[in-house]
Amino acid sequence: MKTNLLFLTIVFGLSFSIYAQSGLGLNEKENILEYWTEFDPKKKEYREPKKILAGYISQNTTLSSRDTYLLEGTVYVVNNAVLTIEQGTVIRGDAKTCGTLVITKGAKIIAEGTESFPIVFTTNKDTYSRKPGDWGGIIIMGDAPINNFGGVGILNFDLDPTYNRYGGTNAESSAGVLKYVRVEYAGKKASSKKEFNAISFAGVGSQTKIENVQVSYSDDDSFEFYGGSVKLKNLISYRASDDDFDFTQGVQADITNSIAIRNPYSSDLENSRCLEINSNDDVEKFDPLRKKTNVKASNMVLVNTEDNNQGLIKEAIFVSNESMLNFTNSVVFGFKDLLMLKDFTILEEFEQHIKLRELVVGHCDNTISSLKPKDLLTLDVDYLFSRNNVKVSDGKIEDYFMNSDVLQTPDFRYLKIERTNNNLVNK
Repeated sequence: MKTNLLFLTIVFGLSFSIYAQSGLGLNEKENILEYWTEFDPKKKEYREPKKILAGYISQNTTLSSRDTYLLEGTVYVVNNAVLTIEQGTVIRGDAKTCGTLVITKGAKIIAEGTESFPIVFTTNKDTYSRKPGDWGGIIIMGDAPINNFGGVGILNFDLDPTYNRYGGTNAESSAGVLKYVRVEYAGKKASSKKEFNAISFAGVGSQTKIENVQVSYSDDDSFEFYGGSVKLKNLISYRASDDDFDFTQGVQADITNSIAIRNPYSSDLENSRCLEINSNDDVEKFDPLRKKTNVKASNMVLVNTEDNNQGLIKEAIFVSNESMLNFTNSVVFGFKDLLMLKDFTILEEFEQHIKLRELVVGHCDNTISSLKPKDLLTLDVDYLFSRNNVKVSDGKIEDYFMNSDVLQTPDFRYLKIERTNNNLVNK
């Protein structure tokens, strides 16, 4: 049964004002989805590639916006080289060879587009045959801490074993810049050991600039973080098949002003969430003496565009034990569960590990659920929410956001609707 604590009634003939709610959800001062984003990439025309990227890049290299590039096979940036990509450059991943770009530990990528001229990574297929998982994706590795035994990890993507390691001791290191970048139709499932995310960050340090990045139609996760220490801003995940933001291996993450837009006809059938938070996916490699995964997420929007919430999309957020989440000033709409827990002894562990404050939860069947339902018996959800200003309500998607139509300049800033006479209507 849906929880209906607050509702909206608009009486015919009364005047009212609509404006973005300060402090909740995406930044009310600007629509981060304007100008540089693309929500219908299937129809987007890109120039045919004239140059090929292949093999190993071992010296500083610049990709020019005058050219369009074909990413053929797995391309490694090695030997501490810097790959610079000019604003407006288009790189097309080859479907036949699973085009993939790997920034190895010590190397850097400088991909700094602009609102007017974003950098685009997309498929090399034509507009008629593009689909999720056409090509591999982008992998960026660094020397920031992870919580495996020995502090070192190996990515299981069938990479060259000389260049598949990440992790170290430099939490403030930089692997470069991703700014005003779009990644479309990545996440190829080439084999059981080779299921790429659109972008994988492995042991990346906090001086890496990651902001204004849109991932669309990934056939796996949009963004996955394996350890490291990352600061993330203005990220957009659209119609991912698996998770939008996946955090593991002790990553210390600060993500703000970002959005996950889910669609049931893109999601796979199991365990697809906006946020998935684990301390380590491999218990045999997990070193409990190292830092646990800790995610601080603020001013987020997690939205399911499914019309009637038929249950094809499950929980918005999943948190395993020995992981921490501080989730604040955010708006969640349209999920079966706001939060799904794993292996928590709720009374002793919940508030030590999870902080929920200043939230609007709309059109969700449940608020907090658990893989072990008996764990919830000691949790007073109503008391927890009232103390932390978590407001639960029901309504249509247009009641919550300025414009939820992704094909018509979407604007997912949170709405506050208030009458101008003495009769208040407040969400």
